[in-house]
Amino acid sequence: MEDKDIRTRAVHVINRPLPHGSWPLSVPLVQSSAFAFDSASELAEAMASPDGQYVYSRRGNPTVRALEHTLADLEGGASAIAFASGMGAISGVLLALLRPGDHVIAQRCLYGGTYAALTDLADRYGVDVTYISGDEVAEFEAAAGPRTRLLLLETIANPTGQVPDLPGLLAAARRRGVVSAVDNSLASPVLCRPIELGADIVLHSTTKYLAGHSDVLGGAAIFADDGLRQEIWPRTVELGASADPFAAWLTLRGIPTLPLRMREHCANAEVLSARLAAHPTVTAVHWPWLPAHPSYATARKALSGGGGLLSFELAGGREAGRVFVEGVRVARLALSLGGVETLVTHPASTSHRELGEEALAAAGIGSGLVRMSVGIEDPDDLWRDIEQALSKLLLA
Repeated sequence: MEDKDIRTRAVHVINRPLPHGSWPLSVPLVQSSAFAFDSASELAEAMASPDGQYVYSRRGNPTVRALEHTLADLEGGASAIAFASGMGAISGVLLALLRPGDHVIAQRCLYGGTYAALTDLADRYGVDVTYISGDEVAEFEAAAGPRTRLLLLETIANPTGQVPDLPGLLAAARRRGVVSAVDNSLASPVLCRPIELGADIVLHSTTKYLAGHSDVLGGAAIFADDGLRQEIWPRTVELGASADPFAAWLTLRGIPTLPLRMREHCANAEVLSARLAAHPTVTAVHWPWLPAHPSYATARKALSGGGGLLSFELAGGREAGRVFVEGVRVARLALSLGGVETLVTHPASTSHRELGEEALAAAGIGSGLVRMSVGIEDPDDLWRDIEQALSKLLLA
């Protein structure tokens, strides 16, 4: 469906006809953990490939495969592997690609779990990691060497909203033969398709915008070249972080409304970011399509919308952050993001707790920073809630 708009492709998820020829409008949920054969040789042959007959759902499942085909289509990739979580996808790809002595170049402002995984690989297996801002290709060129195996980026950094120079960095990695992976969870394929910009692998926490309803744990890796998936798949099977069929089915149920939801997430975030920037208790707002944001020019070129995640710095520091996140009533204090409801959290003590003060500062995360995953509620209702919580800071 490459010639169709993503709104059409999201509705018409990749499905297969039933044996008698009719097409189910909803992808069937196949919950079976194992599949029987009449022939031992057919069973043995099926186990050799990620695209063979279904044997055992850790190795492949009809519902999970439908999700993999759908995600590959949405991202413009050749194929995909679905995982049990976003960290399952990240860890699966890192463990499959990297060996002791390899070198990784990573964006400095990364999701805390990704940072922790890289730190663990460095400490336990001797994988060397260099962090760069992601703003300049020259940083990558200066860091790259003969042992460099992977470039790891995020389309929109969590929680600062930084957008790296994806076209420049991905092209530089390709010239050097370095595999590039981009976490596209915060943008979704509606706002950006990194494979079209030169990425080899696109990573997702499908828990977030793809599923969109705060009821799924899942992850995915989408590959520009199926040869890379064939290389990685056996090791992910061994890792055991395969997607559950029911979670895959729920994600497929959420995908058709993804473009509509992303439109509302972006529109609400635009309204709230402008109002927050004008509030006396707020010292800075981080949303990539806000003209004052450092990544504004890059984001306007790379993204078709600013996304639904924003963050803002409060003048009162850590205590002000606590008062605010405990003071909202429509928005809820919760860790995740990308659902239809608005959520707030304090990154320094939650999602990025793995980072020390120095690493937090290097990533641009202040002690008073609040992260807000903007939902699809009425924006005026959200602002009234935000305003009453901020008023508590004026009274303090």
